[in-house]
Amino acid sequence: MRFIAAALFSLALAACATSASPQTGAQLDALAETYVRLSLEIGTHEDGYIDAYYGPPEWKTEAQAAPRPIDELQLAAANLHADFERVEAAATDDLTIRRARTLAAYTAAARFRMDMMEGVREPFVVEAERLFALRPDIRPLSEYDEALARVDSLVPGEGPLAQRVSAYLTRFVVPQDRADAVMRAAIAECRRRTAVHLDLPANERFDFEFVTDRPWGAYNWYQGNNTSLIQVNASNPLMISSAIGYGCHEGYPGHHVQGIYAERMYRDRGWVEYSILPLYSPMGPLNEGAGNYGVELAFPDEERTVFEMEVLFPLAGLDPQDAPVYYELSHAMSATAGAARTIQAQYLDGDITRERAIELLQHYRLASRASAEQSLRFADTYRSYIINYSSGEELVRAYAERGRDTQEERWEAYRRILTEPTLPRDLVE
Repeated sequence: MRFIAAALFSLALAACATSASPQTGAQLDALAETYVRLSLEIGTHEDGYIDAYYGPPEWKTEAQAAPRPIDELQLAAANLHADFERVEAAATDDLTIRRARTLAAYTAAARFRMDMMEGVREPFVVEAERLFALRPDIRPLSEYDEALARVDSLVPGEGPLAQRVSAYLTRFVVPQDRADAVMRAAIAECRRRTAVHLDLPANERFDFEFVTDRPWGAYNWYQGNNTSLIQVNASNPLMISSAIGYGCHEGYPGHHVQGIYAERMYRDRGWVEYSILPLYSPMGPLNEGAGNYGVELAFPDEERTVFEMEVLFPLAGLDPQDAPVYYELSHAMSATAGAARTIQAQYLDGDITRERAIELLQHYRLASRASAEQSLRFADTYRSYIINYSSGEELVRAYAERGRDTQEERWEAYRRILTEPTLPRDLVE
């Protein structure tokens, strides 16, 4: 299947080379360079705004040496957005239209993020839509009560449900002295399964390490030249099922592979906008959502459970005897994932206090107090970015599975997200 993926990519490159007129293509390339340089300047005003960059190093040096003030950058972004819209309106081929439309959306998000740097605040759903071009579905918490009842039936006993669940889950925490071996085995299996379906370059690699005191559970730092640094936050207990989750999301077919394909778009197609990844852009729901959905792609049906029980449980020194109930409980708990969106939206909008948000996360997400506080620390740091995980996953799953019954068809849908100019709305039927 790797050879099929490679052939399809080559055909896509050939189609791209002949689809747009030379004049339109050159104009769009020049505007894309302006977008990248603008993004680099914005990054000098907010630490962490640029998540990855592997374009010409002199552009970054120049941006850092003499960045324009925010008000000038805001005006430049507005003008650039209008330029992209003009190219889109004048273009006659679908690929140029999609590329110009995507760049216009990226620029609009950058413009709004600069407003936020200046203190502007919008309601949670408006902020999310303006940054990520995706309006999250915020449902009443009462819709998750049925899922909680299912969890309650799986963990009977006295005391608050969250405490019972937390006590039960301690049986499935990977001991610290075994965590490295478990994580490396999980990532290796994610890679093996991904390589069957997606072409991976011979020199691709990642470094892996544990860190502490971060607002996230795991992170991939794509560093260019098909290389990543994957970090896992050792301040949080590593659940046995999190190893595959992190391995697929941060590595294969998630952020590491996404970085490889983005860099290929830049170097092989000359699309310089793929040399940079601003944290707050419409790429967010696609990257995070596809990272989450990548677990189901790599491990369909019961294959994940089988691998964890046969390989990871022994590596972790855990007894797989109780695993069936553990997996049933994990599935039941996942049905309350949307509740976190609702709670964090209410918290960030000021509708509930921090303490009330902690209580609700403990109740609906069955989190320990420490885990609930960590979740709010993430929300305080990244605000509406949180929608990219759950809302993004829902979006990508619906797209990949709509009219596609086989895993190979779903992998091909995933590949299209990696290799075509794509906005969240492009995945909606």
